[in-house]
Amino acid sequence: MELYGKDLSLLDYRRNQLNLYLSYLYCLMHPTLDLILLIDDDDTTNYVNKRLLTRLNVAREIKVMTNGKEAIDYLKKAAAGIDKTEYVNPDLIFLDIKMPVMDGFSFLDAYEEVNLDRSNSVVILMLTSSASFYDLERLKDYKKVKKHLSKALTDADVREVLQEYF
Repeated sequence: MELYGKDLSLLDYRRNQLNLYLSYLYCLMHPTLDLILLIDDDDTTNYVNKRLLTRLNVAREIKVMTNGKEAIDYLKKAAAGIDKTEYVNPDLIFLDIKMPVMDGFSFLDAYEEVNLDRSNSVVILMLTSSASFYDLERLKDYKKVKKHLSKALTDADVREVLQEYF
């Protein structure tokens, strides 16, 4: 039997199907978020993560930003209440560390400096493929960052995030 281009035994196939079904049921029973921001310069990662989050139906809307500056500009407009249909404050942000224009750490500095999360309701999770020990230690300085996850998101990651923070 083949699934996602891999040969699987019937037991493996059934196990995968059960995990997908359980993820789907969990997300149906869990409240849907209004907005998730994916901030990452990698188009493939954004595609895969957005597809997973859409399939699991965890948010009414998922916006993709390709660098920290673009995201800060968006969040400033959302915080100012400019066009509330276009600029909504996110419930959850998945933030890459290494990006051009403005990286994840510069984003976090600007986020705190401008005081964009006055209500302290946004959950920020770092999502990266190559976090060095230095980067992980540096993340401890940011109280808004709840956790570090490896790219790309999995069903289990999403279930855990929803269960832990929402």
